[in-house]
Amino acid sequence: MPRRTALRLLAAAAAATSLPGGLRAATARQLGNPQPFSWDGLVAQARTLARKPHQPIPASTRAAADYDAAGKLTYGDAANIAGNIRLFPAVRNTAPKPVRIAVVEGGQAREIVDTSGLFVGGLNTDAVGFRVMDGTNRSDWLAFQGASYFRSSGSRDQYGLSARAVAIDTGLAKGEEFPDFTRFWIEQTGTDSVRIYALLDGPSLTGAYVFDCRKTAQGVTQDVTASLFLRRDVEQLGIAAASSMFWYDQSSPPRSRTDWRPEIHDSDGLAIWTADGERVWRPLENPSVAHLHSFRADAPKGFGLLQRDQVFAHYQDDGVFYDRRPSLWVEPRGDWGPGAVGLYEMPTSSETLDNIALFWRSDRPARAGQRRDFAYRLTWTSNDPTADRAARCVDVYDGPGGAPGSPPLQGVRKFVFDFSGPSLSGLGRSSGVTAETDLPGEAIVAAVAYPVAGSEGRWRAMLDVRSSALNRSEFRLFLKRGNSALTETVIKAIET
Repeated sequence: MPRRTALRLLAAAAAATSLPGGLRAATARQLGNPQPFSWDGLVAQARTLARKPHQPIPASTRAAADYDAAGKLTYGDAANIAGNIRLFPAVRNTAPKPVRIAVVEGGQAREIVDTSGLFVGGLNTDAVGFRVMDGTNRSDWLAFQGASYFRSSGSRDQYGLSARAVAIDTGLAKGEEFPDFTRFWIEQTGTDSVRIYALLDGPSLTGAYVFDCRKTAQGVTQDVTASLFLRRDVEQLGIAAASSMFWYDQSSPPRSRTDWRPEIHDSDGLAIWTADGERVWRPLENPSVAHLHSFRADAPKGFGLLQRDQVFAHYQDDGVFYDRRPSLWVEPRGDWGPGAVGLYEMPTSSETLDNIALFWRSDRPARAGQRRDFAYRLTWTSNDPTADRAARCVDVYDGPGGAPGSPPLQGVRKFVFDFSGPSLSGLGRSSGVTAETDLPGEAIVAAVAYPVAGSEGRWRAMLDVRSSALNRSEFRLFLKRGNSALTETVIKAIET
């Protein structure tokens, strides 16, 4: 399903009124006979499936005709399953692949065999996914729908970027593969928690997943355990993948801006916390041509796509509220070994399609017959998970070089980085703070770092750089005092 169609469905869910008849649950006749269920059994099922040829899922013959028809089936008086689960209906052309869903209780699973009453109007159509409702039954906080995609509304009740089980060959010339979650088993674990098991199936691999999901005032966490079984060699196997949208922000070139709103993006940067403790911030770009970037991240402590800018005035969007979009932070469990974080950026001229992809890939080649096990925690929140004593980059600007009010310097570009955080508080111009960069000396026309007037703990690094000496696609910069880094490292992409 196109991302904006899915987001419109989810937005409608957030605005839906309470059920006229109160909370109703699925009846026993809608569920099949109990069958034993366990995590070990699901792993065995994925392993067995990987030994067989992949069979694509046929499209539903009972799908809604279009978005409007799907909305009428989704929002209104319908029963819940597993306490707080509501179903998404199949939609012709956009979300046609049905999934099998079962309810788990006491080690027994009962599959939904009759969806009558589970959609508005009592129609018996096919489900393509589901959403987890909050205690009021008026809004949802988690949704699984389409291929292996899922998303959460975080701590400010606003959907934005998506996660997905894996990213296969993302950004490669051969084209990307999108495996599907074909079966779900849902177990109620509390008022604001749920355990979701899923079976992944695609041409290149199968997988068993379990998501332990919890909703709190600070956001939503999902503890993920996955066992993957490869049917064939995969050139690039991406783990803990995510997709987002970045059209433009305050630093984007004029060619990117064709809308009246000052900024439009679901995420504004990639953050990485390396094994040796370095904090890295890579502002997102809307490039003129697609690029696949790689950032060394052996056994990373964390990484994710963040929405740091949460000021409404910076977006002026009172319809889809980009200032409320959650960040997604990944914390690996155990030692993932040598590898890199992959960032794929595609050009876009609208907000309707994801153009950003993120994943971690191992240095170990992914070969047919292998089993890969991973565990990690996902956190969906508007609280910056990278915030600590080290200052963070909060704004980036790009423009012509030279002094304000003077004619621009020909062949010179200005890069401006604003940092804020406790490590900069109390420091002044005489404190010996400098901007450290890996640009060659002949490229730097001028460099300065100073505290921004009228703000506590906010500093600005400003570089004038000779364009003819920019023989690279990116450079690094951070603020330091003596031999101590005061800020995270910013990686700035350069597009000539």
